[in-house]
Amino acid sequence: MSKLDKKKSPEMVVVYRAAGETEAHIIQGMLECHDIPSLLRSDAAPSVHVFLIDGMGEVRVMVLASAADRARELIEGGGNV
Repeated sequence: MSKLDKKKSPEMVVVYRAAGETEAHIIQGMLECHDIPSLLRSDAAPSVHVFLIDGMGEVRVMVLASAADRARELIEGGGNV
């Protein structure tokens, strides 16, 4: 077992599900303004996002579990928390 295998990665949790990339990037930018790093994850290829409808283009905004409560507060308050 290597040293990398022994280290546990920080847990990432979904704090928001955006309808598409544009919305996800807005949420990500707001979180970054409040010093909360985030990742965007989607099952769709980036080149087809503009053609997807009915939730198929969903983008998940993920943050460290330790920052999830603060991130959700910011998202629900529109960044004015």
